[in-house]
Amino acid sequence: MKSQITNAVSDFFFEYETPRQVLVRNRRVGVVCRVIQLGVLAYIIGWVFIYEKGYQSTDIAVSSVFTKMKGVGYTKMNGTERVWDVADYVFPPQGDSSFVVMTNYIITEGQEMGKCPELQGKHSCSSDSECEGGSFKRTGHGQMTGVCLNATKTCEVLAWCPVENDHNIPESNLVEGIEADYISKCLHHPKDAPLCPIFKLGDIVKLSGFNFETIARVGGAIGIVVDWTCNLDVDVTHCKPKYNFHGLYGNPAETDKTRASVGYNFRYAKHFLENSVQKRTLLKVFGIRLDIIVQSLARKFDIIPTLTAIGSGVGIFGVDPDSDACSTETEK
Repeated sequence: MKSQITNAVSDFFFEYETPRQVLVRNRRVGVVCRVIQLGVLAYIIGWVFIYEKGYQSTDIAVSSVFTKMKGVGYTKMNGTERVWDVADYVFPPQGDSSFVVMTNYIITEGQEMGKCPELQGKHSCSSDSECEGGSFKRTGHGQMTGVCLNATKTCEVLAWCPVENDHNIPESNLVEGIEADYISKCLHHPKDAPLCPIFKLGDIVKLSGFNFETIARVGGAIGIVVDWTCNLDVDVTHCKPKYNFHGLYGNPAETDKTRASVGYNFRYAKHFLENSVQKRTLLKVFGIRLDIIVQSLARKFDIIPTLTAIGSGVGIFGVDPDSDACSTETEK
C-alpha cells in the first residue's frame, strides 16, 4: 500500500503527459478546418479586438451639467402685451439639468378666498342634493357649501375666487428668442457645428421630432442626451461630446384620448395683499420640459483584458503551436 502511494506521488511530480496527434491528409477535411480557423480568427480580431475593443479596460464616469437660458419673448393675449425674460419663463431658476421653458399660459388675476360658483361644464347641478356640503369633487376647485346656484347651475364652493377656467387653451405666439452678441460666436447644428453648446429652442424641438406650434401651445418634454464616449489611448483633445434629442411622453401632436393629460403643464401662484385682503394671481403654465442626461464611457489599453482576450482566442483554436496542420487529439 505504501509502495503504491509512493509510486503515485512519484508519477505526479516526475512524469509529463502530452496528447498524441494524428495528421489527417484529406483536402475536404483540411479546407473545412481552415475555414473554421479563419472564422475564429475573424471573430477574435474583428469582434473581440476591433468592435468590442477587448484590449481596453472601461470606466463609466459620473458627471453633471450646468445650463443657462437667454433671450426674451413677446406675447399678446386678450389685448394685453407682455415681454417675458428668463426670470418669467424658466422654472426652476437657472442651473439645473432639468427645467421648464414656458411657452403658453392661462392667467387668473386677483383671486381671493371666498365663496363662488364652480366652473360650468363638469360641475353642473340641478339641486342642492347634488352639492353635498363639506365634500370635494375630484376635478373641483374647492370645498362645496351644499348650495346649487341657480344663476350658473353649478355648485357653490369655498375656494380661491374666481375659479380658474382652463377649458380653452389660448393660441400661443411666443417668440423663440432674439439673436444677440452672446450667441454670435456659434449656434449648434448637427452637421455644421455639432460641438457648439448653444442651442435655439426651435432647433431643439425640431430635432426631437416635435412640432413647435403644437408643443408651444400644450407643452411637452424633451430629453437632451450628451454622450461622452472617449478613447484615452489617443490625445484627450479627441474626447468630444455628441448631442442627441428625444421627444419624451409621446408627441402632443398625436391625438390620444386614452391619456389623462396631453402635453406638459403646471400651476403656480403669486400672492399679494390688496386693501388688507389676501389675493393671488394664478397661472397655469404650459411649457417645454428639458431633461439633460449625461452618459459617458472611457476606454484605455490594459494588459490584463488583452491577455485574457488572446488566451480565450488560443483556447478556441485548440491547436498545438508545433503543428502545421489540423489534427485530431487522442489520449496517450
